[in-house]
Amino acid sequence: MKIFFSIFFLLFCFYNLAVAESFKSALKKAYENNSELNAERESINISKQELNVSKSAYLPTITVTGKKSEENTEKLTKQSGGDARLDDVDPTEQSITITQTLIDFGRKAELEKSKIGLELAKAKLLKKEQDILYKSVEAYTGLISANEKFKFNQSNVNLLERQVETDRIRLERGQITLSDVAQSDSSFAEAQAKLIQSENDLLISVLNYKNVIGKISDPELLDKSSIIEVKLPTGLENAIELSKKNNPDLIISKLEYEQSKKDTSNAKSDLAPTANLSFDKSKTEDLNATHDEREKDVLTATVTWPFYSGGKNIASLKKSQSLELQKSLLLDDMTKENLTNVTSAWSNYQSNQSLLNSVKSQVDAAEIASEGIQAEYNSGSNKRTTLEVIQSNSLLLDSQISLSDSERNFILSQFNLLKSVGLLTSDYLKIR
Repeated sequence: MKIFFSIFFLLFCFYNLAVAESFKSALKKAYENNSELNAERESINISKQELNVSKSAYLPTITVTGKKSEENTEKLTKQSGGDARLDDVDPTEQSITITQTLIDFGRKAELEKSKIGLELAKAKLLKKEQDILYKSVEAYTGLISANEKFKFNQSNVNLLERQVETDRIRLERGQITLSDVAQSDSSFAEAQAKLIQSENDLLISVLNYKNVIGKISDPELLDKSSIIEVKLPTGLENAIELSKKNNPDLIISKLEYEQSKKDTSNAKSDLAPTANLSFDKSKTEDLNATHDEREKDVLTATVTWPFYSGGKNIASLKKSQSLELQKSLLLDDMTKENLTNVTSAWSNYQSNQSLLNSVKSQVDAAEIASEGIQAEYNSGSNKRTTLEVIQSNSLLLDSQISLSDSERNFILSQFNLLKSVGLLTSDYLKIR
């Protein structure tokens, strides 16, 4: 029987180990399966096809045409006034036309814009990847923190429940007053309310985890110790330099500005001439009453120069120039915003690190104080009042919750710093 229970216990432990979700595995799941990220990945394919469309402007077009008709002539009169012989024909025509654009000043700008567009799509994908990975970190740490707070509140409820029972016994013995018991009852009711709130917070965290990362059967399966220590910038200056190279928001602004310049060049090309060369080869059978077949080759050179189009081209050019100026101003603003965001992220990381150390000391002190006051109270020496016990329990609970929040905030500050410098990626975190 003991052997059976031992085997069962080992299998149970192995099962829990198998389904446990580490930090990296959660990030990887979100990276591979998140619908927002997968939708953004399709933008790369769209941009590649747009590039192919732009390249096609340099290639010839080939058109094959076939045509067949039936002609029924009811009356045919000669110039002299007499009737001519009626001969109905059923002409059939096949043709092939090859056209090559020789001069088009806009297609180069359009091609370069499409190339920039592909890089822009990659930058937007990187931005979305960072957003989803950061949301995943928030969801993972949020669920761990919510579960910790729920257990803290649950433990506090159990403690105060025992406190109420003890105080009622002491009241019967005359060791405390009725007001002391009322204080215990009030604290117990407050603890129950906080437990209900923490339970709701835990449920919300589970739902958020499901939306961002995927299903989780039990919050206990999350492994807090698996949260990786990431390599951070060595200092603020290093962080700023990294952000100038890697921050996707800054890269997107630069690329959008470059695209706007190509739009201006394209608008200018609408005022310039275009030239193309076409070759048409056709064959017609049963052409008319006097001719049976005809084979014809036609080579055509065409030059088009739009001198006036009702002011449309000039207006388009002015619009493109205004958009170019707008993107230039937005790029300047994003450069300043990037500096602010990186500085803020670095400062937030430093302050959260210091705060975490302080809260750890606070928890240690609160645990010692709570244990000492509780021991003195239970000894019946009347050195400690019920209110002091309740206050020490409350301080301990608050410090434990503060520690859970501080640990999470410190983790988030690290990943937020990585995000601000553009390094919160699957490659950098090595989760692929």
